[in-house]
Amino acid sequence: MKYSYQKALSCFFLFYFLLSQCQISNATAEHYRGGASSIAFATVGRPRYAFDIYSLRISDPSKELRLTDGNSINFNGYFASVSSALPFLKNYSLPSVNLVYVTERNGSTSIYLDAVHFSPSLRVQPRSLLGVSTQFNRVQIPLVGDDKFNGLVSMKDRPSLVGQSLVYVSTHENPGKPRASWSAVYSTQLTTGSTLRLTPKGVADFSPAVSPSGAWTAVASYGEEGWHGDIQELGTDIYVVSTLDGSNRIKVIEHGGWPSWADDSTLYFHRRCDDGWWGVFKAVLTVENGRFHSKSTVAERVTPRGLHAFTPAASVANKNFIAVATRRPGSQYRHIELFDVVLSEFIELTRTISPNAHHYNPFISPDSALVGYHKCRGTTSGGRTNELHVESVNSPLPNISLFRIGGSFPSFSPDGLRIAYVKSPGVYVMNSDGSGARMVSSRSAFSTAWDWKRKGVVYTSVGPTFASETSKVDIISINVDDDDLSYKTLTIGGENNAFPSASPDGKWVVFRSGRSGHKNLYIMDALDGEKGALHRLTEGPWSDTMCNWSPDGDWIAFASDREDAGSGSFELFKIHPNGTGLQKLIQSGSGGRTNHPWFSPDGKYIALTSDYAGVSSEPISNPHQFQPYGDLFVIKSDGSGIRRLTHNSYEDGTPTWGLKASVVANVELSDSESLCSFEDCRWLSISTTKSLGSSNRQCAEI
Repeated sequence: MKYSYQKALSCFFLFYFLLSQCQISNATAEHYRGGASSIAFATVGRPRYAFDIYSLRISDPSKELRLTDGNSINFNGYFASVSSALPFLKNYSLPSVNLVYVTERNGSTSIYLDAVHFSPSLRVQPRSLLGVSTQFNRVQIPLVGDDKFNGLVSMKDRPSLVGQSLVYVSTHENPGKPRASWSAVYSTQLTTGSTLRLTPKGVADFSPAVSPSGAWTAVASYGEEGWHGDIQELGTDIYVVSTLDGSNRIKVIEHGGWPSWADDSTLYFHRRCDDGWWGVFKAVLTVENGRFHSKSTVAERVTPRGLHAFTPAASVANKNFIAVATRRPGSQYRHIELFDVVLSEFIELTRTISPNAHHYNPFISPDSALVGYHKCRGTTSGGRTNELHVESVNSPLPNISLFRIGGSFPSFSPDGLRIAYVKSPGVYVMNSDGSGARMVSSRSAFSTAWDWKRKGVVYTSVGPTFASETSKVDIISINVDDDDLSYKTLTIGGENNAFPSASPDGKWVVFRSGRSGHKNLYIMDALDGEKGALHRLTEGPWSDTMCNWSPDGDWIAFASDREDAGSGSFELFKIHPNGTGLQKLIQSGSGGRTNHPWFSPDGKYIALTSDYAGVSSEPISNPHQFQPYGDLFVIKSDGSGIRRLTHNSYEDGTPTWGLKASVVANVELSDSESLCSFEDCRWLSISTTKSLGSSNRQCAEI
């Protein structure tokens, strides 16, 4: 039968999808039994990424070609060989490019295979394959994602297609240890759905790269000692394992990341040196009797000092050059360049065609004719940006709507129909479906909370963020339903008063204040503020902050560094409004951060943001994030039963929990801010020391 292969594969995927959904639903139903509701949250910079994958022909890099379809965020590409892609493309003309990549469409991450034809004419008309529509000159196939293979979810780092198996990173398994990364390398056999974990338990692996023969996979890894909070370089070593089953695992390079194979015994990788520059290194591995050995491997620094070079991509067909991302002095942007390893010379690629854009994570086609990378696309040919102000996100919890907004500190109105949020420099209110957004205050603000009893009253903090105890920050109330938008200042003196949360009876507001010289919690009159009444709730030489009042009025949850004051490490606590019953809820390991608690509408659960799951990818491979380890979690109100909601390398934060399950359609940005307005890693500084430090001989040039 002409399409028997595709039909059989489609039937298998459908069966496996239904089976996995049953398994997921049963598991989550045991965790959360509340009524229908919504969690909204913010992600730093994420609404403006809008990444697509592009390529340049190395022999003539004057014309840039966009390879992905402009839908959502597409990144971390890989050119698959014809032999690997062919089983999925029967009855189709051979494409110009087989592109495997990560995509975040439909509210979760997936890995797709796109067969892209450069010519607009096809020898056969493209058809739907595995239930996915084709468009223009591409055939698009989902390989693995949140809706397949038992819900494997993650920021899927650097996928590779090897035969009919996909090698990738997923974060779906909880290692059971706070602040330990969930990132591990897996191999999924796509025709059977059989998935094998290649990473040992208790270990975190990143940035997998499969050798040209397919026999070996190199990973950047750290072991059981865990993650120490680094957001610059993770301090990984490079290991090699058998791609077949993860066996024969051996450390081949100490201190390195982002491995890339030139052949089955030669690796390129990056590391940050004591001289301050990121450099690319080459290592020839020791192989005896077909196996790697732990003998000392000599690594040679190939890129010079004086610029940053990282995320290398080796060329298998042409050993004379590699592709790297660079950040040069005098430039605000990272660009893709070729580096001739024989002549030690750079060849610029992207700067000449798009000088004012960041370009990420190059990869080279099997014939070394093309170099690919991803960057922010700006507007599409039709004028649309696909950059979203409100984005629906797949929720792992039943009855819970989960969505991201293009602002921060959202809060739902008591009836669940509106959301207040902060978007620099002011406070806004919109309908819970993302429509009708309007500014209600133009003052610099952070945090929002609605009054439970007085309709239309929103509390916020006005003043500088991340400021000292003596900074002038006040709490105000805004009646957003008044035609003239009346404002009322509730605090006196301006000693960093912030994070208001109203009591369910509408009589009181809890907030944090630095008036004593330390940030502690206070309760004041909701209508008249401090002038009406003021009570101190907590006292001590530490910071208690980010408070939220439970719907039944019995508890106030808050974040505090009281167990290690001044360290920047925060845990969650709860306390009765009368100051009794202090309980510690959850801690994210030694030195960890757990913040922004918010009670569920029934008061039985708490949403929060935390670094509990460590990091999901090498930070240098992504745009700037203050906390690339920040994900959303839900716990029971007694601190037990932690459940992860988001899996990515962004800073997800400031969650809020609303009364109703909102039906949210994606809403595009409509403001006049410049597109793609996000930063490169701030710590990727051009300021470096002049000489190589004597303590790190690994970075010495040979």
